[in-house]
Amino acid sequence: MKADVDKIVSLSDKDSIPELQKYLSSLMDEQLVTVITNSALKGKMVGTMIKSIFKGSPPTSNEGSKRRLLLYQHCINLCESRDLQTEVAADIIGLLMLETHLLPGPSLVQLANVFVEAIKAGKMGSGKSLELFPTVLTALSACEVVAYGKGELSGEEYRKQLINSLCSSRWDPQCVIHLTTMFRDVPLSPEELQFVVEKVLRMFSKLDFQEVPPLVYQLLLLSAKGCKKQILDGVVSYFKEQDQCLEEEQKCGQSLDLEFESVPQDQLRHVEGTVILHIVFAIRLDHELGREFLKTFKTSYADMCPFSVALLLSVARIQRYEEQVFDLLKGAVIKSFKDEQMQQGSKILQDLLPPHRSVSQMILDTVKNSVFGWDHVTQGLVQLGFFLMDNFGPKPGPFGKAAETSASLARTPNQQACKLGGQVLILGFKMHEPLRGEILEQVLNRLVTKTASPVTHYLDLFTDIVVSAPMILLESSSKVIETFDQLSYLPLATVQGLLKAVQPLLKVSMSLKDALILVLRKSMFSSQLDGRKSAVTGFLLLLKNFKVLGSLASSQCSQSISSSQVQVDVHSRYNSAANEAFCLEILSSLRRCLGQQADVRLMLYEGFYDVLRRNSQLASSIMQTLLSQVKRYYEPEQDLLPPVKLEPCISAHGNQVFLQEPLAHLLSCTVHCLLWLQNIHRTATGDDSDEEEEEEGYRSELLTILESMTRRMIKSELEDFELDKSAEFSMGSSVGVKNNIFAILVMGVYEILIEYNFHKANYNKESFEGIIELFNRYHKIAEILKEKAGKGRAPTSKTPRSLLSMAYISTIVPALFRDSTQSREEALSVLRASGEFVRYSLSVAIQKIQQLEETGHTDGPDGMNADKTFRFLCDMTSVLMWRYTNIPSVVEDAGKKEKRTTLSHLCLEGLLRIFTTCQQRFPERLAQLLSTMGGLGYEISLYSTGNSITVVFFFLFLESEEDLDEGSVTQISFFYIRQFQRVLFAQLSGEQDEFNSKEAQLIISILSVLSRQLKPSSQEFVQMITWTVKVCKETSFEDSPFAKGLLSLLFSLHVLYKSPVSLLLELCQDIHSLLGDIDQDVEVEKQSHFAIVNIKTASTVAMLVLSQVDQVLDEVVWLIAKKKSQTSTEKTGNGETTQSTGNQDPIEKTVTLQLGTLLTALNELVQTSLPPGTATITLLRAMSRTYTILTSLVKYYIQVCSNHGTLPSRFEKLVKLSGSHLTPQCYSFITYAQSGETSGAGADDKKKRKKSETNMAASAKLLRETKTIPDLIFSIEQYEKYLITLSKKSKVNLMQYMKLSTSRDFRINAATLDAALQDQDSSQQTTASQEDDEEPQEPKEKRRRK
Repeated sequence: MKADVDKIVSLSDKDSIPELQKYLSSLMDEQLVTVITNSALKGKMVGTMIKSIFKGSPPTSNEGSKRRLLLYQHCINLCESRDLQTEVAADIIGLLMLETHLLPGPSLVQLANVFVEAIKAGKMGSGKSLELFPTVLTALSACEVVAYGKGELSGEEYRKQLINSLCSSRWDPQCVIHLTTMFRDVPLSPEELQFVVEKVLRMFSKLDFQEVPPLVYQLLLLSAKGCKKQILDGVVSYFKEQDQCLEEEQKCGQSLDLEFESVPQDQLRHVEGTVILHIVFAIRLDHELGREFLKTFKTSYADMCPFSVALLLSVARIQRYEEQVFDLLKGAVIKSFKDEQMQQGSKILQDLLPPHRSVSQMILDTVKNSVFGWDHVTQGLVQLGFFLMDNFGPKPGPFGKAAETSASLARTPNQQACKLGGQVLILGFKMHEPLRGEILEQVLNRLVTKTASPVTHYLDLFTDIVVSAPMILLESSSKVIETFDQLSYLPLATVQGLLKAVQPLLKVSMSLKDALILVLRKSMFSSQLDGRKSAVTGFLLLLKNFKVLGSLASSQCSQSISSSQVQVDVHSRYNSAANEAFCLEILSSLRRCLGQQADVRLMLYEGFYDVLRRNSQLASSIMQTLLSQVKRYYEPEQDLLPPVKLEPCISAHGNQVFLQEPLAHLLSCTVHCLLWLQNIHRTATGDDSDEEEEEEGYRSELLTILESMTRRMIKSELEDFELDKSAEFSMGSSVGVKNNIFAILVMGVYEILIEYNFHKANYNKESFEGIIELFNRYHKIAEILKEKAGKGRAPTSKTPRSLLSMAYISTIVPALFRDSTQSREEALSVLRASGEFVRYSLSVAIQKIQQLEETGHTDGPDGMNADKTFRFLCDMTSVLMWRYTNIPSVVEDAGKKEKRTTLSHLCLEGLLRIFTTCQQRFPERLAQLLSTMGGLGYEISLYSTGNSITVVFFFLFLESEEDLDEGSVTQISFFYIRQFQRVLFAQLSGEQDEFNSKEAQLIISILSVLSRQLKPSSQEFVQMITWTVKVCKETSFEDSPFAKGLLSLLFSLHVLYKSPVSLLLELCQDIHSLLGDIDQDVEVEKQSHFAIVNIKTASTVAMLVLSQVDQVLDEVVWLIAKKKSQTSTEKTGNGETTQSTGNQDPIEKTVTLQLGTLLTALNELVQTSLPPGTATITLLRAMSRTYTILTSLVKYYIQVCSNHGTLPSRFEKLVKLSGSHLTPQCYSFITYAQSGETSGAGADDKKKRKKSETNMAASAKLLRETKTIPDLIFSIEQYEKYLITLSKKSKVNLMQYMKLSTSRDFRINAATLDAALQDQDSSQQTTASQEDDEEPQEPKEKRRRK
């Protein structure tokens, strides 16, 4: 064999071509194959050997071409055999490629078939020879004619047949990557490329995971030819399916306690990460690919998945796409939340569309997935988190103040988006150590720089960071210390939140604590009031928490604190002596505040009580401080009245008077601290005798002062305070301001003494008589202030907040209403005898509840404690419910005569506020609140008079919220709903003269709040709707506010049960029947579906119906938009099949039916003689919007017909309804609206002045309405315009249903003209002076009518 090789090479080198040809001809095919094989395996001289064979095998001769074909076929098999070295195989393929174009057509066909057959048989495992295939196909397409079967084809056509055959056959998974690489070099038409890409994408599922990234890489290179969108969509869809499979397996595994995964999670995540890197790299090089990728998600977020979110965030690292990506994600997030809100609020939408997977969950899943080494995604996650928080965080309200909202609750889409940003950041902070420093720095920067807008969301995030990773913050303590330096310049709310958040760190870091104390001391002398208040806040916080602080040795202060040191530090025995010295030093700093402004002192007084409770060792020092401060304003001379010095409590600057000392708050703080210490003293045993003596000293002195103050305040008359009725209280003068301040201070002192004496009295009758005396003095001042405020024209401030504590109210209100203990009966009768005292106590309770509703906390002790405030709400609910259901309102008729609200009304108002507050602040605990009122064993019998109810309680108390499931929540809520339903029914059963509208409205509001707790699918919910419908149908009271409340309740329930359009139609028919037709000659058929709609309530109901029409139209718009986005993403073929089946799409069917019923309802309203003004304008706007939506639906069907779809018969009926019925009535209503406004102006001929004023008012209204009417006409004309287009597209004449529009340019109403001429004849008989007055005005009026 070696001799053969040498012979062939030597002949080739000598250029003895004839001899070479002769020698090659002498060799058998088997011999030649063996020679080639041996040369290739040895790797020596194989290139020379192949060149020599080419030389000795001229392509023009038949024998030469056969030899060449044999060489090609054998070399291909050799290369795929995996026996050759890589370099040798590459050299062989390279040499073959150079000579391919010389092969004749038949040889090329045979060679191409060899490749195709090898691919089909799965023999292209190595793929080395596939590099030759594109060259063969290119050479083949250059051939003019090749034999194909019994006929002939051009080379190009034959190439297409080969590619089609290749893509239609089964591919071995091992050769998919090689084939994809090969197709990059094959010239392909767009259709062929699409065919190839589809084939490759289908092969994804058959590959091993490790082979997916290189295949994606080859596909991305192939995308340079086209099909970019298809490739990207295919890759994203594949990983979306894999994620869903993994999720389902994990769910099944959890339910079956199995740990089987067909797809290993870590492997999948690493493959996804690699693919993301490949795609981002490709997008960097090919910006067209980037544009196609972003375009996919701009129209709809429905195709998003955690993988695509991660990919988007990685693409955001490319600067040119950063802004687009974050805007796209922001839009997707907010749209997702809005869609979710829309679906939750409508039963019809819930039934039509399945609940979509929210974008927020995808983003959170992306954060969790990024833990598998997705470093290229994490930076984008941080940016996205802050982007959402910056864009959707709370905005400054009026005067820069933010509305107080509960941080844990996110109701609006914007709040939910902001909360999502925080969740992304805290999750990223926990999972990715490298991100922590950056997240912390950005949060602190925003806390310092965003002083003009609320930063509560950043404070919540910072608090979570501190809780989740305190050690990380200690390592970054320098950043926190830098933030401390800015404390005196930050808003007070920010300072309070920041210090509360870092409080756990102060326990373990001396450097942080020292830095904070230094800053606070500086702030104490700040020129800014907020700076000094911040210092007080900080010092009080330290005093509250310093009891558990441990001090590190001085040598440790400069060292970094390890976790073990923290462990030891927290649990080691602290140096109480050092702590005490330090606390006393802080207290001495705080005493300086007692000489500052009232706001600073107020903060100190409000904080001392909490400090004392948390750090009772400081009792002596705090009480001594308070005692010395009280003495400054206490009159020690026992015979002098009043016992307090008011003059030092104010200061003056020029003509302005300011409060200097909040005396009532000082006294309140002192009394509450004293009462708490007395309570502790009773329970404690074995105290140190020295401490006891010291405690006894200030306690006895304070008790003496309070006793004396009580006695003398009872004796004091208003004149002693210079606050009698003759005193000036106007806020315009300094004297009036001073008297107002004095009055509020004195009222506060009386309140504190009432509370103190109540606690001290222990239900003693004489003490309670003293309380009534104190209250009578308080009441006198309150009445004077109220009287003076009523007379003054200038706006006065609201009633000052009561200083009574929450604990006192929780005791006094149940005692007044429900306490039946025999031993207390005599004493309580003293308080109950005073109706004003009972009303006052109840009013203060409601004031506290209102404060909780608005701010989430109350003034006074424990006002910031969520558990205590919730307990307060429970106590109040129980007693108010008992009071309302047990005392007949007939007993309170006297209250009505005095023209003020009854106690029953106050109880109802309180209950409504409690339920609303609980739903806003404690949504998950409302059922627990209801369960404390009494259990499921009420038996109620109603008397004919008022709302008297006999109630038997079987108490059901739940220890925790875990005791409640969804069913029991519904049951408890419905139980109380029934009680209020019966109360309302009792009111409605009487005569209208006895009907208390305000109470009924409150009951409706309570029912509305409680009904939100019912599960819409429950039987109780259906019963609630049935009852509401029944009341609406049977109640005929002529009370507009009550009718509005009742129907609002009905609509809010009905929309969660089924569509309210049929309800709207019946209401519109009732309104039309009552108000009459716009054509006075037409007699409307009398019908009454709902008795609540009567002549007095019809206009109010019409407005309510129109607002509900707007909501239905919102749903229709949402559905049309959904359908449009679906149509744009679907294939044309799918559209054909959908339409050809004859079954109308459920969304289209719903839209058509909703609009059909709505048009019938509006048809009733536009024929109704509505009163001119708001109702008319609102109806015109609703009509304009309806036609705009009809136009939108027509455009959608134009799109459908463009895809060869057909029009549903229901849509044709809808067009007929709008054209033949509604549009003509619309034009009639426009004429009525205009003539109604102008003719309605003529009031009474006898009162010329009134007539002219009415004319002017009518003209102004008409000018306002000129925008509404043209808008409506334009909407109608646009609708008809697009109907013409749709008629052409669908080949259906829809315009046959349209009537010719009314020409409104110029019209003469014959009847009006005759009337005007008669008026003119009669006016000629009047006096000449009257003619002179009226003649010049007539043309003006005509012009106005135009």
